[in-house]
Amino acid sequence: MAQKIRTIGVLTSGGDAPGMNAAIRAVVRTALGKGINVMGIRRGYAGLLNEEIIRLSARDVSDTIHRGGTMLMTARCPEMRTEEGQREAAGICKKYAIDGLVVIGGDGSFAGAQKLAYLGVNTVGIPGTIDLDIACTEYTIGFDTAVNTAMEAIDKVRDTSTSHERCSIIEVMGRDAGWLALWCGIANGAERIIMPEEHDYDEEAIVKDIVASRERGKKHYIIINAEGIGDTINMAQRIEAATGMETRATILGHMQRGGSPTCKDRVYASVMGAKAVDLLLEGKTNRVVGYRHGEFVDFDINEALSMSKEVPQYQYDIAKALAL
Repeated sequence: MAQKIRTIGVLTSGGDAPGMNAAIRAVVRTALGKGINVMGIRRGYAGLLNEEIIRLSARDVSDTIHRGGTMLMTARCPEMRTEEGQREAAGICKKYAIDGLVVIGGDGSFAGAQKLAYLGVNTVGIPGTIDLDIACTEYTIGFDTAVNTAMEAIDKVRDTSTSHERCSIIEVMGRDAGWLALWCGIANGAERIIMPEEHDYDEEAIVKDIVASRERGKKHYIIINAEGIGDTINMAQRIEAATGMETRATILGHMQRGGSPTCKDRVYASVMGAKAVDLLLEGKTNRVVGYRHGEFVDFDINEALSMSKEVPQYQYDIAKALAL
């Protein structure tokens, strides 16, 4: 028979994402409603190793669902990549009688959960990342808020870019994945999108297109550049020198991580938090909650980590076609 779960721990790991608090709240209140104790682990795996562990009540998560960031805070933890760190973390879970652990984060966080599962800790992961780069799911906590934050900021830059007849290069987050860049490029009507998946982009072709657009009477030009490509400031200087068109660089940076989560991020994160608790109470471990084809589902972490995910070429082709 599956081990009876009496105490569940919850932590957020890696980069923060709007909606994480909604997931924490759902974990806490779902578990408490079923007679299960909940321990909050501050600062991710680093906090677990440092035993920054507190008991959470329903009141502790009140007035949090609308707040960005994570009430439990988060941190990177190189020690969890080592066997010694993993064994120590598993031992601390046992010390605090944590029978099940909910890990909210990205692939790196899930890798830690996988190791803990091998060491006897029941674990369930919830995808929390603004990059939308977790292969097993069509939705990750925080992406919807981040892409709307970026879209609204780009709209504002576009206004002044049009007024001054400029080229604007706007850098959005996305070190290894271009989802934010692609969605903003389509939503903001950008003339060009540069993504990490396209490392061999042709800057000379962009220059020629800007010149041709000016000759057709176009007054401004918007380029969305992903963080993984970078070099935004130097790129702006090169393009201005080559085209003679005033060019400005805007790096949106970490503003994309913050802010009150959208309705979608609040609702989906809440469902995922509740489902994670239910999976643990069903005796499941080494699982990841996901969203596919309109349903909330779960995958084996091993399977989830082995999957790959690419930006759809069709959507990228549409973005280019609509920019003509």
